[in-house]
Formats: sequence, C-alpha cells, structure tokens
Amino acid sequence: MTLLVALTWDPKPWVERFGQYLPEHPVVVLGEPFERSKVRYVATWGPKPGSLSDLPALEAIFSLGAGVDHLMGYPSLPDVPIVRVSQDDLTRRMSEYVVLHCLMYLREQRRYDTAQRARTWEPDRNPPVASDVRVGMMGFGVLGQDAARKLQIMGFDVAGWSRAPKTVEGFQIFSGEEGLTRFLARTDILVSLLPLTPDTRGILNKSLFAKLAQDGRLGGPALINVGRGGLQVETDIVEALDAGVLKAATLDVFQVEPLPQDSPLWTHPRVTVTPHNSAVSDPDMTARYIASQIRRHEAGEPFQNVVDLTRGY
Repeated sequence: MTLLVALTWDPKPWVERFGQYLPEHPVVVLGEPFERSKVRYVATWGPKPGSLSDLPALEAIFSLGAGVDHLMGYPSLPDVPIVRVSQDDLTRRMSEYVVLHCLMYLREQRRYDTAQRARTWEPDRNPPVASDVRVGMMGFGVLGQDAARKLQIMGFDVAGWSRAPKTVEGFQIFSGEEGLTRFLARTDILVSLLPLTPDTRGILNKSLFAKLAQDGRLGGPALINVGRGGLQVETDIVEALDAGVLKAATLDVFQVEPLPQDSPLWTHPRVTVTPHNSAVSDPDMTARYIASQIRRHEAGEPFQNVVDLTRGY
C-alpha cells in the first residue's frame, strides 16, 4: 500500500506529513529507488512524462492543488480516478486574496502608494463605495462562490458566469457564450477562477477585454486572474492596459512560471504581480485531506472530488 510522492519541488515536507497521517502506508519519492508494483496511490504536481506509467497496482492519483490541468494531456495517464484537493483552508486563502485585491481597486491603494512615494497629498473627493462596483466572478465553483459571498458581505455587486447553466441562491449567474457577453458588459472587476481546459485556454484576450464595462465608478475595468496562466494572453493584457481598455490587472498566474525577467508585466505601472501564491497548498492540511480520502476508499466508500476527464476539472 505504498504512496508515491511525485513533485517538481522539495518533497520532504510532504513525505513527513504523509508519514504522520498515513503511518500504515510506506511513502516513497519519485527519483529514489522504490518497487513500482507496490504503489497504490500517487500524490503529485507536474510529474515528468512517463513517470506514472508502469504502476500496475495503482488505484488513484491525487493532485496537490485545486487544479488538475498539469495532468490533462499527460502521456499514458493511468486509467484510475484523479482526485483534486478541495479543502476549506485553500478556499479561505483564495477568498482572502480576491477580497484584498478588489478592495485595493475600490480604495485606489496603488494610486496612494504612488502618491506616498512622491510625497504628494491626494485626497479623493468622490470615492465609490463597494455597492457601486460590479464584480464578475468568471468560474463559479467552490472557490468562486466562497469569494463571491465574502465580497457580497463587503457590499460589492457580484455576479457569476459558468459554462453551463447554474443556480446559486443570492446571485445572478450568466452562462454560455450569449450569457458571457451580458456578464462582461456589467463587470467592473473581472475575477478569473476558471479551470484551464481546451475551451478556456487564452480566453482572457483582447476580444474579451473589449466587452467589459467602461461606464463604471472605477474609471475602467480591472482584471484579477487567479485561475491559470494559460487562460490569459499576456501581450493582449499589456496592449489593453496601454490602450485604456483595461485600467489595471492583478496577475497571480502566468503562461511561464516563474515569470521571465524580461516580461513587461514586472514593470508595468498598472500591473500587480504575485508569485502564484493566492492559495498555496498547505502540506499539513492537504496531507490530512488525502489521508481521509484514502481511508474512505479503503473502507469501501467512493473518493470525493473526482475529476471528470471529459470536462478537464
């Protein structure tokens, strides 16, 4: 009943946690010697092509994060359930990030930071309140709904968009291509929490930005992308910012990570860059979650949050 840890970063904290919460399961690390025939579970992020092949006893793959795009299109992906992490800690962290940056735009904090560095006193004579600002949550699953509820508590006017029709009490939700156009037209701050699939790759582009509201109290629309870097066309973001189609952008994810040193996003005056840390997976909480899923499975119960490979999430 071996658990294989296959990561692109230091596996030591994860091995320690799994050893603590699954003491009955030997834990091995990809890159070190182990018996492939004994591996029943894999906990992974970004495994090398072919590294998960030839595991005849494998029963499940656990993705160490909310997204599973790193496994989509993976060559020779074993035909076993892929379970994504869904836990309150990760959800809370994401909501904290989204609320923080929506409030930064509402209160024009970046403008005041610039004024402070210039020692300029610039009071705002007619500041908007949260209810004046329309937030559009693009992607209305567990993460999107939690962030939307917390923004709503702050007073923001929040709506959602999803690919398929959805009903969530207390929110107006748009869906499909026709719904997307109407959704964008009422959005001052666009928050992207979409999964990365063939249908969503590059969706944050100049065509989409042109459909955002230009009549809002913020003086122009802002983008917050905390989904995946592959959702955004970064040249289009820069072009939209320079043309005034976008007023500002907060980007936590990028097409290439770490963000290359020569990227214009680093120094653009209207861009906030963070290092993919909006909702970092905590080893302790994640290991507990995976341990609970393994125990469910071994007790004859189904895994929770199994990925639908036809949808990619």
